[in-house]
Amino acid sequence: MPVKVIMPQLGESVVDGTVTRWIKQEGDEIQEFESLLEVETAKVTTEIPSPARGIVLKILVQEGVTVNAGVTLAWIGNAGEQISEDQPENKIAEKSVNSEPVKTEPLTDQIKEGNRDLGFISPVVARLASENNIDLSLVQGSGDRGRITKRDVLHFLEENKGFAVKEQALAPWETPGSGDLFKPTDGLYTEAKPVKADVPVPVEKAPFSSGTLLPLTSKRKAIADHMIRSKQTSAHVTTVMEADLSAVMRHKIANQPLFEKDGLKLTYTPYFVSAASRALQHYPLLNSSWTANGIYLHRDVNIGLAVSLGDEGLIVPVIRQANHLSLEGLTRSINDLADRARSKKLLPDETAGGTFSITNHGTGRSLFATPVINQPQCGILGVGAITKKPVVINDAIAIRPMVYLSLTFDHRIIDGAVADAFLGMIVDLVENWH
Repeated sequence: MPVKVIMPQLGESVVDGTVTRWIKQEGDEIQEFESLLEVETAKVTTEIPSPARGIVLKILVQEGVTVNAGVTLAWIGNAGEQISEDQPENKIAEKSVNSEPVKTEPLTDQIKEGNRDLGFISPVVARLASENNIDLSLVQGSGDRGRITKRDVLHFLEENKGFAVKEQALAPWETPGSGDLFKPTDGLYTEAKPVKADVPVPVEKAPFSSGTLLPLTSKRKAIADHMIRSKQTSAHVTTVMEADLSAVMRHKIANQPLFEKDGLKLTYTPYFVSAASRALQHYPLLNSSWTANGIYLHRDVNIGLAVSLGDEGLIVPVIRQANHLSLEGLTRSINDLADRARSKKLLPDETAGGTFSITNHGTGRSLFATPVINQPQCGILGVGAITKKPVVINDAIAIRPMVYLSLTFDHRIIDGAVADAFLGMIVDLVENWH
């Protein structure tokens, strides 16, 4: 009997996803739990495994289409098995995938319909609305129970080019940098206004120049949008210090064989995560977020760790309650998150809820950098390349493994003295590691 492949709900706040690539095509054989397709949400791209072994009998949702969780994506079965066209699951999928958004009348005829109850608004729809200054009460939804989908917003934009759509203040969940930390019920949000990251810039062509236009992926657009919003939201300041990693290096060399016996790869990253976690407990203002009502101090220390995906961009999975994990626990968590990030196995919730971030840009031989704050956090620690260099110790020159540590912080929340004390504590912890 054929088995249906259903769009999963990839997180508590994730109600839809976009099919970006079918790894298997109709007629292909597939094993149970083998990757069948890739689905992209506002945060991550995830590979969806097959729920059964067999043949891909029919694909219902084409690449580039966004559908709700619970919609049937495809059917898996034995060769020659037939799928009844009147099966309810097929109708649901066809309605969600193929139906056009409800046609909207010109904007001027819709004003009287504004301020209706919108129901649930997904993060993707909220972001589109804030980027394009759209009043969602004017958009007719074609989703389940009238829910507004991404397609509805894009259709509305196409139908109403040139109109100033929205003048009232943004809702809390539409504000730049609110992410998944601040839900509408929290009442916590920034006052910054949205800015468009994709404003077209005219390019003048030289008389004999030639080149290639690289299409923007949704991930690259999301990264660009987040970076611009962050710079427009926070008052960025960076302070830099240098640390001697001799103690950390000795500890790593001595303990690496023990970690390898447990199948763990010990790197320098867990040491910096551990030091930052301890320093965040002593300086809670660095573990906070700016809101219109005051500075929100987070109870948990959830550290986001930037992971490069090469040309595809980067992603920031979160180590939750990092201050409660040992060096071994941090190593295990970091290895797991990094591996699943690169293999597209992360869930959207695993990139949400960070309260502070760390980026190890030194893996690319960068000595120090000024990272952009991951909104709505207060700061981000940059770890540069570890290099052996001559330093003066007790009036004598010695060769030591040195690293530059940079802290970019939100100057609205803390001043330089607090930032320097926080970064100085991290330096002291790694220099005196035991």
